[in-house]
Formats: sequence, structure tokens, C-alpha cells
Amino acid sequence: MKQTRKKHNAAFKAKVALAAVKGDRTVAELASQFGVHPNQIYNWKKQLLDGATSVFQGGGAAEGAASEAQVDVLYRQIGQLKIENDFLARKLGKSAGPNVAHWSSAGTRRCR
Repeated sequence: MKQTRKKHNAAFKAKVALAAVKGDRTVAELASQFGVHPNQIYNWKKQLLDGATSVFQGGGAAEGAASEAQVDVLYRQIGQLKIENDFLARKLGKSAGPNVAHWSSAGTRRCR
């Protein structure tokens, strides 16, 4: 009979890894208590210790979420400004008629 893989959530992994970091029980005892392989506990402990420094680095996930939200707002503003620009360009082209090319290039010509 084939066993299906267990998928553990982050809270469970953190709980097991913290118990391993404490060191009051052996990894074999923790493995039997939590029902996971000892190698898995070693991996989760290593991930916890490797990721511990990121907790104290300038906000991390909060900054990423704020930055992503700001990018989204800026993209919306760019879209709105592009629509307004296209609208005004069409209105200027219709109201000025064929002389638009002369009017728009008049400012760039040099007078002699």
C-alpha cells in the first residue's frame, strides 16, 4: 500500500524547528513525538536558522508589499495619463484641422 506524502503547514514546521533549536530533547524523540523523519527536522531547523537573520532586516515582507502596492498605483496613474493625453491629442487634432503640423513645429523653428 502506497503512503501519500504529508503536507505540513508553516506553523507546524516552525513549532518542530523551534523545539529542535531548544535542544532539551533529541531529534529522535522529536521525530517520534511529531511523526516526522529526523532528516526533515534537521532540514526545518536549518531553514529556521538560515532565515532568522531576515527577520531583523529592515521590514522585509512589509516593504515588499508596500512597494508592490505603490507600483500598482503608479501603473494605474500612467494608464490614466496616457488616456488623457490621447484624448487631448485627438481633440487638438480635430479642432485645429490641417494646420496642426505648422502650429506644433513653429516653436522649434529658428527665426532668421
